[in-house]
Amino acid sequence: MSGLFPVLVGERSALRFGGRELTYGQLGGAAGALAARVRDAGRVAVWATPELETAVAVVGTLLAGRAAVPLNPRSGEKELAHILADSAPTAVLAAPGAELPAALAGLPRIDVDAGAVGPVPEDDTTGSDPALVVYTSGTTGPPKGAVIPRRALAATLDALADAWQWTGEDVLVHGLPLFHVHGLVLGILGPLRRGGSVRHLGRFDTDGVTRELNDGATMLFGVPTMYHRIAEALPADPRLAKALGRARLLVSGSAALPVHDHERIAAATGRRVVERYGMTETLMNTSVRADGEARAGTVGVPLPGVELRLVEEDGTAIAEYDGETVGEIQVRGPNLFTEYLNRPDATAAAFTADGWFRTGDMAVREPDGCVRIVGRKATDLIKSGGYKIGAGEIENALLEHPGVREAAVTGEPDADLGERIVAWIVPADPQSPPAAGELADHVAGRLAPHKRPRVVRYLDALPRNDMGKIMKRALGEHA
Repeated sequence: MSGLFPVLVGERSALRFGGRELTYGQLGGAAGALAARVRDAGRVAVWATPELETAVAVVGTLLAGRAAVPLNPRSGEKELAHILADSAPTAVLAAPGAELPAALAGLPRIDVDAGAVGPVPEDDTTGSDPALVVYTSGTTGPPKGAVIPRRALAATLDALADAWQWTGEDVLVHGLPLFHVHGLVLGILGPLRRGGSVRHLGRFDTDGVTRELNDGATMLFGVPTMYHRIAEALPADPRLAKALGRARLLVSGSAALPVHDHERIAAATGRRVVERYGMTETLMNTSVRADGEARAGTVGVPLPGVELRLVEEDGTAIAEYDGETVGEIQVRGPNLFTEYLNRPDATAAAFTADGWFRTGDMAVREPDGCVRIVGRKATDLIKSGGYKIGAGEIENALLEHPGVREAAVTGEPDADLGERIVAWIVPADPQSPPAAGELADHVAGRLAPHKRPRVVRYLDALPRNDMGKIMKRALGEHA
């Protein structure tokens, strides 16, 4: 068939979740049967648990030409109520027996039958038709629904196939949640578009990674928290090191992978982790290529079809690829979302007059064009003593200190400097944390004196969201 999924027939394994598996033929039958049930629906919500039924629900909805709204099962009642009121789905798709919260009580429920059989419908959609409405994390207000068109899915997945030499022979293993772009679009729809296989662990653990990579899996997708756990486990687990060494590609995303974790994994396995850069509104923008140098600290070059530029605060484009000049990333291409649902004001503000999307991410470009992200404009750009400083590079330097387990860096007002650099440290040994002066000297010796932290605060743990990203706005509660 044509469309997003060229192959939905045959006996090749398409999806495996634990002991449950669907071939492409079985997936086509189950998704086709579901498509017939939602063909006349509007948008449909998907209760996105890490189960086979979630994948069937999304594929079936896309086959029907409808838009799916993935729901995070860990969302609170207030957030769910907002998403439902905003997206107005006509039904919720869920695995049989899944317990739904009260916020969904008024919505018709359709249980997804992974064993159903129905014909795969012909694709009569266009590239501009909505495929997904994915809600942002809502760090600056209620979550906004990014409307992702079908062309963006195809463009991103095909560009990654080029960058990663991704084929139908690849078998992907991951344990990511299925309510966001990384786990759902890349981790489920990506292998299905290539005609390959995906094995979902249900819940990430290093034993599962070892088992699947030793059983023919060729690729691993994860977030930095997962790779940190891998790096911590490697010294005592030679089977894990051997399994990772067999992988064709190890990919990390959703946040920067600290350099020291890169190096520990490479030293133990002989494999370099590849990083890529994307966000809900743009899907994927850049990646280190499979046939390129996997250099720690960089997210590679723009993907085929993606235009990327760095700009000053006044919108002036930065021409220098000097590895030092910090600017905001703006992107343009077929990978972009079309709008924030019901938010024309926010949509207009997100784009420049000439059609570039303002990502809010700050970066520098190396002489070879590789992009190195230094943080978010809102939370990670620190203006201190006349310098523009990215929090990310200071965090990486701090993580290279043996006494530091976790680190985050923010800025706070300073009468003399404008902003002073604050380091939030989870010490490796809580009984003997590294001294503030020692950490400041450590950073100054690796980067530059003006990038040293002026204040160090110690925590038992850093606040993180479901994806393992540090929630810097929450750090203010500990000040």
